[in-house]
Amino acid sequence: MFPARYERYVFTTVMALLMVFVMTMVITLINTGFDAGFFARWAQAFVMAFPIAYGAILVFGPVARKVTMALMKPRQADQAG
Repeated sequence: MFPARYERYVFTTVMALLMVFVMTMVITLINTGFDAGFFARWAQAFVMAFPIAYGAILVFGPVARKVTMALMKPRQADQAG
């Protein structure tokens, strides 16, 4: 378990891993098809994309949260959920 002060970095790592895993798989599959070299190409794309995604989430995550909160209606104390 990680100390709470690292939550931002743990979240960023998990989000980047999940997003890069799916996006590089789909894009590699669409662009090159599934053949004997697919997993090597996918791994290369993953390694290249992960640091970019990590940095982007770290930088733009707080901005996205602020924009999201600005678009939301305020919660009513008497409303459930």
